[in-house]
Amino acid sequence: MNIEISKFTKKDFTPDGEVKWCSGCGDFSILAQAQKVLAETGRSPDEFAFISGIGCSSRFPYYVNSYGYHTIHGRALAVATGTKTFNPDLSVWVAMGDGDGLSIGGNHFLHAVRKNVDLVCILMDNRIYGLTKGQFSPTTDKGQVTKTSPYGTLESPVDPVSLTLGIGGSFVARATDRNPKEMQRIFKAAYEHKGFSLVHVLQNCVIFNDDCFNRETGSEKLDNTLQLVQGEPMIFGKENDKAIVRDGFSPKVVNKADVDPSEILVHDENADDPGLALFLSSMNKPELPTPLGIFRKVSQGTYDEDTHLQLKEITAKKGKGDLQTLLNSGDTWKVG
Repeated sequence: MNIEISKFTKKDFTPDGEVKWCSGCGDFSILAQAQKVLAETGRSPDEFAFISGIGCSSRFPYYVNSYGYHTIHGRALAVATGTKTFNPDLSVWVAMGDGDGLSIGGNHFLHAVRKNVDLVCILMDNRIYGLTKGQFSPTTDKGQVTKTSPYGTLESPVDPVSLTLGIGGSFVARATDRNPKEMQRIFKAAYEHKGFSLVHVLQNCVIFNDDCFNRETGSEKLDNTLQLVQGEPMIFGKENDKAIVRDGFSPKVVNKADVDPSEILVHDENADDPGLALFLSSMNKPELPTPLGIFRKVSQGTYDEDTHLQLKEITAKKGKGDLQTLLNSGDTWKVG
């Protein structure tokens, strides 16, 4: 991507009309960073499509000047798969929430990841159902009191990063709505990646789950988060005095001064083996920092590209010349 020569600005990707989210909602920041990155690609608005399901986050297509489709609850990834597969030149982005994407849309999420469909998936996670007024979602903390769990939830939450890595996700990253520059960096990397790109954004809901990510975004964030930097040792803290080492198969926080530098883990987002990324995604205990940044970025074949290669082989064997001719012929698609 050649940012310097782009003739577009954020304004080109900003349609007329009011953005209807609650004042202070983290979605405003996510939208602004996405629009900036789209402009910096140098591509025109008609080369993008935004697909969404149902929820506060799913209003995204109305607020981006591009092609867009506001679909039904949980089905955004299914529609986006078809959109990308048969419009291969489009850059297809999906905006979804934790409830929309991981509850009713959980099945589609699993298969979009394993197929490695070439999509940018922005999962806006506020650990609550916002649009429908405060029910617990798949990512809500266990024991939390909500409109639908007045005595506290009984379920352990889903970690979107661990889930995606466990299915073999080729690009997995996490950001917060309070760090716009880092969000832009990750959105750019996700756009440039060929394959399914999950960007898990920790997003505050000021109405129904305010400060749910205060640990990662508040005054103590430097002691509670680990910024992943390719090729750099995992050091964090206000004084950069803490480090991550292995304790058997588990991560452990130590004082940097107490260990040999060779013991401190070094981040490698490009490792073919997902072991390190999964190791980092397991850091979800209070005594461990929350990793932020790109966990994994590896090259794999994509479903949409493989589909076109297969159809090309079929039409060649049928001697029909191209896909449309084959479809018009009424022949079966069986090869051989």
